[in-house]
Amino acid sequence: MTIKEIQEEIIEDFDLFEDWMQRYEFIIEMGKSMPQIKEVNKSDENLIKGCQSKVWLHADYEDGKLLFSADSDAILTKGIVSLLLRIYNNQTPDDILSNEPYFIDAIGLKEHLSPTRANGLLSMVKQIKLLALAHKSKNA
Repeated sequence: MTIKEIQEEIIEDFDLFEDWMQRYEFIIEMGKSMPQIKEVNKSDENLIKGCQSKVWLHADYEDGKLLFSADSDAILTKGIVSLLLRIYNNQTPDDILSNEPYFIDAIGLKEHLSPTRANGLLSMVKQIKLLALAHKSKNA
């Protein structure tokens, strides 16, 4: 699936819920079902700066695509990063760099987060883009 198709799917998923309590629960469940990051990848170099909670993000490069793994010490934050990985995992660096996560505004996520969590969300997106850029230039 393309990044755009996955984002449209996420928007449809969130349209099924009547209120933000149900949406928060959905995000938390996504975090719980996210594959675990390897302990070796829970290092300081994989720690995202700018997040209130601890968030680790690791990327492997295989067959021209980035394979992400992540974790957080906060359950809601873990769900948020799992949403981002849902759209960007197993995509090419070019696709990642040319597709902004518009689903965030479409579902109203940023305005339903505290300012520190919203900043953390932006930091996660920035780190995903930086990893894509690094792998693009390294493998060009």
